[in-house]
Amino acid sequence: MIVGKVIGCVVSTCKDQALLGKKLLIVQPKSEVGTKKTFIAIDCVDAGVGDTVVFVMEGGSARQAADCIDGPVDASIVGVLDYDI
Repeated sequence: MIVGKVIGCVVSTCKDQALLGKKLLIVQPKSEVGTKKTFIAIDCVDAGVGDTVVFVMEGGSARQAADCIDGPVDASIVGVLDYDI
């Protein structure tokens, strides 16, 4: 699990069938602040821009958390932190 900050959302007019109805957010790991390294993650916990979150990037874990076993998922947000680290 990785701690990061949600810095934006993704709007898509065309998605894989397995991703329909799922919210995609742009997450920057806390360890990469100040760089341009970001990830697109499926939101499983109703996070929003500016939230500090915990996300997983292991393929199988990310797909299970998003309830999207057959979908193209590499990262999923699995928790929102109540306070900033």
